[in-house]
Amino acid sequence: MLDTASPRSLSLVNANTGEALSVTYWSNGSYQRAALDKLNHFLRDWRENEQTEMDPLLFDVLWHTMNTVGFSGTVEVLSAFRSPNTNAWLASVSRGVASDSQHINGNAMDVVFPGVSAYQIRQAARSLNMGGVGFYPRSGFVHLDTGPVRYW
Repeated sequence: MLDTASPRSLSLVNANTGEALSVTYWSNGSYQRAALDKLNHFLRDWRENEQTEMDPLLFDVLWHTMNTVGFSGTVEVLSAFRSPNTNAWLASVSRGVASDSQHINGNAMDVVFPGVSAYQIRQAARSLNMGGVGFYPRSGFVHLDTGPVRYW
């Protein structure tokens, strides 16, 4: 059963910029605007320095995935929001990037939980039935999004 009452905090590090953020984004039964603003900035497209309003449900997907595998450390974020320009460039140089990526919509992130296998993260995320889960075992990361439930 999902915990819907406890405060929800995330500790993140951006694998590309080295920036770190620890924030409680949910408490007293609601999302905390100041924390969401910090997350929006932290998860910006670092190549273009553009940010968007991230889907707060994405943070819940991440938080519940962490709880399911028993991970309480710092999550490495490889990618979150991508501007259309950045996404088009990535799609042109990498086979695994969708031209209509959920990253453009601000509702996806690619993550690593240090010390936890990508397989375990994938299984935990899939058990939630809360969105898309992409499994990249060679690269060692998992894609989480709040789009339709689907797996690859």
